[in-house]
Amino acid sequence: MTAMAMPVSGYAQAARALGTPRSIEHRVFGSVTGRMSRAARPDGSFPDLVAALHDNLSLWTTIMADVADSRNALPVPLRAQLVYLGEFTRAHTQKVLRGEADPAPLIDINSAIIRGLRAPAPA
Repeated sequence: MTAMAMPVSGYAQAARALGTPRSIEHRVFGSVTGRMSRAARPDGSFPDLVAALHDNLSLWTTIMADVADSRNALPVPLRAQLVYLGEFTRAHTQKVLRGEADPAPLIDINSAIIRGLRAPAPA
């Protein structure tokens, strides 16, 4: 193996260990949604909820930036729907932080995304 091939091989192995983009998205959504769910329980803590909401908002901000990129391969209608969900998440998160709304709709949206990511990828 050449000196240049060794680092490339190492990066390839690391990428395989992380998983596919879809499995990574599934894992990230699962983590943040689980944290929101636990923090939203009656025995949950508000600081934990704030941290989970922040991470969820960061996730949705990243998704909106990604689907706004003209090089994104998702169908345009799906990209538009994801932007809408991101905007709803942003607005609803503010209401939750002000004590005006329940985080359940945010958990439900993420849970639906998780179910979609769990389904077989289209050919």
